[in-house]
Amino acid sequence: MVIGPFVNGSAVVIGGLLGAFAGAKLPERVRVGLNPLFGLCSMGLGIMVIPGVKYFAAVVLASVIGLAIGELCYIEKGINKLAGSARGLIDKVFPPVGGLSQEEFLDKYVAILVLFCASGTGVFGSMHEGMTGDPSILYIKTILDLFTAGIFAITLGYAVAVIAVPQLVIQLSLAALAAFIVPMTTPEMRADFSAAGGLIMLATGLRICGIKSFPVANMLPALVLVMPISYLWGTYIA
Repeated sequence: MVIGPFVNGSAVVIGGLLGAFAGAKLPERVRVGLNPLFGLCSMGLGIMVIPGVKYFAAVVLASVIGLAIGELCYIEKGINKLAGSARGLIDKVFPPVGGLSQEEFLDKYVAILVLFCASGTGVFGSMHEGMTGDPSILYIKTILDLFTAGIFAITLGYAVAVIAVPQLVIQLSLAALAAFIVPMTTPEMRADFSAAGGLIMLATGLRICGIKSFPVANMLPALVLVMPISYLWGTYIA
């Protein structure tokens, strides 16, 4: 039985609750000033993994097709509805934190939802534990997520803790599928997968900073497409 996803999810819940509690006591100028830092950290993580790409053209192709699929399926619109409902339910139980409008909240919430659930560390950590039973990678992510969730919750409130639910579902699914997926991949395919995730994290950072509002949720299908496209590109084109 895998345990890493449960430990990771618990860290998000604890960090989200503590951050929201502390956020209510912080001055407005502190909460507002933290947002650019969140975006900068996300962009930094994305920049770190992109240089390892093997076939960048394949990553670009997967990103373009993935975004088109996401736009046609209205993925971000659906996530916005769920996020708005989650905030409404949570605000009935806990006092609102941060004073953000619904539009501002949804814009940042969707971005960090992608950051928590679609990071390369989480995806590979889940697959690694599913294959080997070793949760060490997810333990590292747990430490990072504990503090990251707390920082985001300062401005977004208790709704950050709810992100643990989709994160847990995704990580458990990946761990279960790992025994079938990993043997069919190559180091080059995994490197291109990380690069595609890096582009999404870079877009997430730009969105959090308010520089450019990329539809990051609609970009997620690229993560499903990039490894098959990378394999085909390396086999028949490169």
